Amino acid sequence: MKEKILHKASEMFLNLGFKSVTMDDIASELGMSKKTIYSHFPTKLKLVQATTFFVMDNVNAAICKICSGDLNPIDEVFTIKSVINNQLKNEKSSPHYQLQKYYPKIFKQLKDKQFESVNECVVENLNRGIKEGYYRKEIKIDLITRFYFSGNMSLTNRELFPLNKYGMTALKDAFLEYHIRAIATEKGLKTLINLLEK
Repeated sequence: MKEKILHKASEMFLNLGFKSVTMDDIASELGMSKKTIYSHFPTKLKLVQATTFFVMDNVNAAICKICSGDLNPIDEVFTIKSVINNQLKNEKSSPHYQLQKYYPKIFKQLKDKQFESVNECVVENLNRGIKEGYYRKEIKIDLITRFYFSGNMSLTNRELFPLNKYGMTALKDAFLEYHIRAIATEKGLKTLINLLEK
């Protein structure tokens, strides 16, 4: 039952936003009483927290699956971006922004956990990219990883990138192209250009 609630709540929060969805809305969608939801999650805050990490775990599992495949490092980065967009419904309700605004403590916990998982994945991608000749040997991996993380986080800043001016998909594509161009070798640039032309 708990898993069922988390699935429905995450779907609704991602589509409609953390602020606008009520416990009544979730109960109604599930065809159960609000009391049943409260027996698993005593407050909306607890449900938001559980849902946030439920979504993050699902995203991380999808990323691990991609990383265990045989894609080159540049294809891997763009494939991860597509999968995350798909899982987060392309962030049309700005869940990241809403979380930061209305649930800052949960946002801070998420950011810390995200950095741990992103750090591991990006470091692995960078090391492999250098080894296989896609990225320049002299790049500073720790620094590039932090640039990548902070850059990605800033894309959800609605003051900096208002949604009516910048679509999230185009924004993420532009950021990834910027990231790869900054670290790529000639071989990496050819791979990137071929990928962008598809």
